[in-house]
Amino acid sequence: MYFLGFDLGSSSVKACLLDAESGKAVASVFFPETEMAIDSPQPGFAEQQPEQWWHNACRASQAVLKQASVRPEDVKAIGISYQMHGLVVVDKDMNVLRPSIIWCDSRAVPYGNRAFDDLGRDRVLKHLLNSPGNFTAAKLAWVKANEPDVYAQVAHFMLPGDYLAARMTGEIVTTGSGLSEGIFWDFQTNEPAQFLLDYYGFDASLLPTIRPTFAPQGELSSTAAAELGLAAGTPVTYRAGDQPNNAFSLNVLEPGQIAATAGTSGVVYGVSDRADYDPKSRVNTFLHVSHRPEAPRYGVLLCVNGTGILNSWLRNQVLRRTISYDEMNRLAHEAPVGADGLVCLPFGNGAERVLENADPGASFHGLQLTRHELPHLIRAAQEGIVFALYYGIQVMESVGVGLQTIRAGEANMMLSPLFRDTLANLTGAAIELYNTDGAHGAARGAGLGLGYYKTAQEAFTGLHVTKTIDPNIRDQERYRDAYGKWLTQLEKTGL
Repeated sequence: MYFLGFDLGSSSVKACLLDAESGKAVASVFFPETEMAIDSPQPGFAEQQPEQWWHNACRASQAVLKQASVRPEDVKAIGISYQMHGLVVVDKDMNVLRPSIIWCDSRAVPYGNRAFDDLGRDRVLKHLLNSPGNFTAAKLAWVKANEPDVYAQVAHFMLPGDYLAARMTGEIVTTGSGLSEGIFWDFQTNEPAQFLLDYYGFDASLLPTIRPTFAPQGELSSTAAAELGLAAGTPVTYRAGDQPNNAFSLNVLEPGQIAATAGTSGVVYGVSDRADYDPKSRVNTFLHVSHRPEAPRYGVLLCVNGTGILNSWLRNQVLRRTISYDEMNRLAHEAPVGADGLVCLPFGNGAERVLENADPGASFHGLQLTRHELPHLIRAAQEGIVFALYYGIQVMESVGVGLQTIRAGEANMMLSPLFRDTLANLTGAAIELYNTDGAHGAARGAGLGLGYYKTAQEAFTGLHVTKTIDPNIRDQERYRDAYGKWLTQLEKTGL
């Protein structure tokens, strides 16, 4: 028996086939081999075609079964993880009406900010725990205001993972956790936020049907099964946004536990039992996948958009792909802590929530042409990413999220020793790396949603620590001094 997990990112669609009994991945693939296109028709815009998500999911599904020599009928459940905060709109026949407005698109900021002020900040924070900011609700408001012909045809809006599941099953459903990610959830009434729907003029019929996170959510249609290479009738039994799912993948389910990821964007995600919020919405609170009314669990999320994308930009645009990421990591170690005064602000991938939705762009400061070389440039970039994350971690601590141990998958920026050491030494927290990723976690979630695993802990058979990075007390002062210089430069921007 096997479970299949998909992780729909903005760069690729990953698939993982999990052996149910051992809890070990027997095959893992991703498509495309180069990154999926992100279109930017205007500054601050970021869009993707949902059809490319489906195309790559089909390729990944077929490839992972072939790699493991597994029969389609032996896959008993499907789980989906997906890029958060995106918007897909469809008509009554489920035809996509426009490209998806994805997570790093900044166009909706004024619509969220206006709602925040018009509805009253105290009321909004008490009920939504966040400003509507640049999230899915505000993106739908942008469509309504700027593309009325499109909006007139909208029968349903969906998050990216909802769309992928709908292509599989023909059913348009979502979860309470998903609606909270889009800032559609009222934490006081524990239902969709009617006062926000009324403010924006959204009819409640646009909402997908709400299903539990871990539960049957539809079955593969014969058409979808043929395209995926799977058996018709296979149930979809789990879905979650990529960051709640990353936390689930790492068995981060209880208050005080912390998960981190550093792919295109960088995220630190802590679990709390308090429905608390940052008054400036620099970090955001959602329903965690393990939330139950009798045992509330909230995910507090810090996101820095410009993380791995900065590292890949340096490799692709500055270095013209002449060296590998491993070689970049080796070169970075040739520069000292603090990169000899070279400072990088990594905010170059859309409006940053941690900066109150400001979009200052990425920049290097203090460049000395007779002193700084390529190792300084790479080190300053990687340190700048960590410094930006630490800036947000301090906000998380102000809303009661403790930080003692950070759990992460051994992937993306976490493969860089310099990145890991900087994070451990600056925060003073040990970093535990695990043999998992988002697709792997989605497959575990599928098994739990099917009921094969009776408890969450049973679902984590096969999960183990691959590496632990402890802070070095002797180095902490140097890293904190470098962070102080970075913070001074950030403050000079007027943010």
